[in-house]
Amino acid sequence: MSGDRLLQTGRPPPWAVAWGEDRHGVFAEMAVGRVRQRMRWMPSSRFKMGSPTDEAGRYEREGPQHEVVLTKGFWLGDTPVTQALWTAVMEENPSRFTHPQRPVERVSWADGQRFCERISTRAPGAPVRLPTEAEWEYACRAGTTAPTWLEGWAILGRNNAPVLDSIAWYGGNSGMDFDLEQGEGSGGWPEKQHPHQRAGTRVVGQKEPNPWGLYDMLGNVYEWCSDTHEPYSESVRTDPVGTQGSRRVVRGGSWLSNARYVRAAYRSANHPSGRDDYLGFRLARGPSAPEAG
Repeated sequence: MSGDRLLQTGRPPPWAVAWGEDRHGVFAEMAVGRVRQRMRWMPSSRFKMGSPTDEAGRYEREGPQHEVVLTKGFWLGDTPVTQALWTAVMEENPSRFTHPQRPVERVSWADGQRFCERISTRAPGAPVRLPTEAEWEYACRAGTTAPTWLEGWAILGRNNAPVLDSIAWYGGNSGMDFDLEQGEGSGGWPEKQHPHQRAGTRVVGQKEPNPWGLYDMLGNVYEWCSDTHEPYSESVRTDPVGTQGSRRVVRGGSWLSNARYVRAAYRSANHPSGRDDYLGFRLARGPSAPEAG
């Protein structure tokens, strides 16, 4: 992504209070009061969406694998929306696992829409929104094709996929050294990668990012997408957005997910009014590339 060298000839988008480039690519930061959210630039491209038939843990609804063309780049938050950012915008906090740097949860798709509308008025420029399902998977994969952006995927037990340990909080490790008094009893969860007794969400950005600098794309909280849940087809899709039905896509798995749910291709859906302590979201902006100088 850094090959675009956007900073050599560009200038920041109007909403940015800071920006730069590092080994992961171009970033810009938006602010609400004292709270900042770093956004990463995702350039236009094409990729294979869904899972191959031989992927361990696969569900039928993840196929057929098909080519997707994204014709416009977009900005994506490098972490899920935190409780600090949510509170700065909405002036309340619905979360069960309270901590300013944990992801906000117990928010519905409709709540996420209201948040995006409100923050767009606080940080003007390209509208803030939920990513589409295709944008989400493209960003999660970060140019890779395996179940996660790391090689070596294997499911050794219901809550045990060793490759997840360094990149995701999931049922196999989310209770390790858990630091809140309130927590979900996890002692009886089967086949855990690590022993633990209480589990829940964790502070964002503690695990390794993917190659494009995005943290917690897998695990911690499921993330709402803008789309309705629709079946895939084999045809090439350009800038797809699900519009049929009412259930909205959620992606990425969560702190209480079994290993098979914590893959780039795994997809599920909830009613747009649904709220739970494993449901959060991540912000997208654009399309709005850094402007040429």
